[in-house]
Amino acid sequence: MKTTSAQPPKQLAALEAATRASAFGMPSEFLTGSLLRSLSASKPGGKMLELGTGTGLATAWLVDGMDQESRLLSLDNDETWLKIARAELGNDPRLEIACLDGDAFLANLAPEVKYDLIFADTWPGKYRYLKEALDHVAVGGIYIIDDMLPQPNWPEGHDLKASALVEVLFARSDFAVTELNWDTGIILATKLKA
Repeated sequence: MKTTSAQPPKQLAALEAATRASAFGMPSEFLTGSLLRSLSASKPGGKMLELGTGTGLATAWLVDGMDQESRLLSLDNDETWLKIARAELGNDPRLEIACLDGDAFLANLAPEVKYDLIFADTWPGKYRYLKEALDHVAVGGIYIIDDMLPQPNWPEGHDLKASALVEVLFARSDFAVTELNWDTGIILATKLKA
């Protein structure tokens, strides 16, 4: 279901067509994108990180909400999908698209590096290296994940991983955490203290 009032980013139709043609199996959804745009717009001059670019669907929404001073680093470990994202979004100077391993990136990130928004749309920063991702959210910053409601493509036992992740997030006293029954299931967490 799409909201009738949300005006999509201008690149979205081309990205959706290229995504369908590529057979990419984990595209970000329209409603998630709409929320991401609102969240990125709430961080003027923000420094943002997307873990799991895929074909750039969510990336387009994040960039669409950003002001001219904001910056987004979006990374994925598969150049096949990044080519699609770069074709439509690569000319935006506010966006850096990088082919990097998310685990290695988080493991080697300097402690002082902080982000105003982290969207973890892949295993690194979500099911792996979660603590590292959360440690790099600035105070007042947002950590967001999707696909937290049961999905048809979940492998056997993934529901247990998802439940364990929810428990870990809600046990953190340094974040205000909210589960949203929105689209594929969102968890939104705001950093309260360093």
